[in-house]
Amino acid sequence: MFDELMIPVDSDGEAVRLHAWLANPDRPGKHPAISMAHGFAGLKDRGLRAYAERFAKAGFIVIVHDHRGFGLSGGEPRGDIDPWRQIADWRRVLSYLETIEAVDPERIGIWGSSYAGGHAMVLGATDPRVRAIVSQVPTISGFAQSLRRAKADDRRKIVWSFVEDDRAQLAGTAPVVQQVVSMDPQVPAVYRSQAMIDYHESFELPPGVDPSEKVTLRSTQRAWMYEPGMWVDRIGPKPLLMVVASEDATTPVDLALGAFERAHEPKKLVIYEGDHFDAYVAAFKTTSSAAEDWFLTHLKAEKGNAR
Repeated sequence: MFDELMIPVDSDGEAVRLHAWLANPDRPGKHPAISMAHGFAGLKDRGLRAYAERFAKAGFIVIVHDHRGFGLSGGEPRGDIDPWRQIADWRRVLSYLETIEAVDPERIGIWGSSYAGGHAMVLGATDPRVRAIVSQVPTISGFAQSLRRAKADDRRKIVWSFVEDDRAQLAGTAPVVQQVVSMDPQVPAVYRSQAMIDYHESFELPPGVDPSEKVTLRSTQRAWMYEPGMWVDRIGPKPLLMVVASEDATTPVDLALGAFERAHEPKKLVIYEGDHFDAYVAAFKTTSSAAEDWFLTHLKAEKGNAR
């Protein structure tokens, strides 16, 4: 169903291409389109294919990309996450989407999960090409999340580690890297989450795909400073669907509910039973059907026009 392509997203003089999947219906006419992206250190091979296939069968042109520095996408250093660069890259993906003859540029939606759920809010609020938004288990406040993940003494140590890393980079040292997730307290890692480990292990990566098991320390620093929830009340009157997990400790549910309250109509909230990572497997039917219905309603695809 999907073609594979490399999308140029040159910026700041750096030639980078993002690896993407594209589903393009083999029938005449203009079609609505959905652009999709995954979260912090996320790979499209970990759970996004099933969503993309569902949207494509519902009549949408679908494009799904991996962020720079992850999977088969280009970009150095590997595992370096800058939310604003990811957003700028996503804008370039939307520009690429507009060049596809079969795409109706007046009917483009975006779907983002976790960290990219926050990106979807920013893009929904700031890019006029985006006509409908689905934000799944989104990051709302990097600062608020950081307060819950690290005790006060640990936070002080982490903040000073950011400073030491920056000083070392000034002297020519490569950025410090750490594991994305580990249950070993002796191993520096962003997350201590068995649920995340189980989620990663539930998807087998294709040969040659970078498993992206490490990220730079400065990625955490940037994440702590990232506040996508501040854009939520600027999205309306564009339609916003938020999909939230009832037991989410990764992107806390109360922060998501607070953001939803601040959003303007039209909006809809779907809460599924489970944790953050249940969205992609255990609660896939709920999360994917909610998104499909939202896009069908607001981008007006015709059901039954599957490829």
